[in-house]
Amino acid sequence: MAQLDGGNTQIDMDEEGFLTHPEQWNTEVAKLLAKREGIDELDQSKLDIVLFLREYYQKHSSFPILGYVCKNVHAESRACVTEEFIDPMKAWKIAGLPKPPQVFFTSFDGKHFAANPFY
Repeated sequence: MAQLDGGNTQIDMDEEGFLTHPEQWNTEVAKLLAKREGIDELDQSKLDIVLFLREYYQKHSSFPILGYVCKNVHAESRACVTEEFIDPMKAWKIAGLPKPPQVFFTSFDGKHFAANPFY
C-alpha cells in the first residue's frame, strides 16, 4: 500500500494509485493526486470533469461513457477527457474513485484512449 502526504493527513492508496478510503477525498486531495499522475495544474475544466465523474459514480456505481461526460460538462469536444487527462483512468484516480472492474483503455499512440471491449 502506498501513501500520499496530504499535510495533516496521510492518504492511503493501493499499488495502482486508487484511494483505499474514498471518504478522504476533497479538492486538495485531488490536486495532490493530479500531481502524482503528472498533471501540474487541476484547472476548472479538469475539475469539472473530476466532479462529474464523482457525481456519476455516486448515482450509478459505474464508469460513464466518455462522450457523455463531455456533453455534461459542456465541453466543446466529445474527447474532452482524453484531451485534458490523456488517459481517462487518470481522471478516475484523481476523482478518488475505486478501481472500476473491467474498464480498460487502449491507445495506439499514447495520446488517444478508447474503451477496449475485448478485456
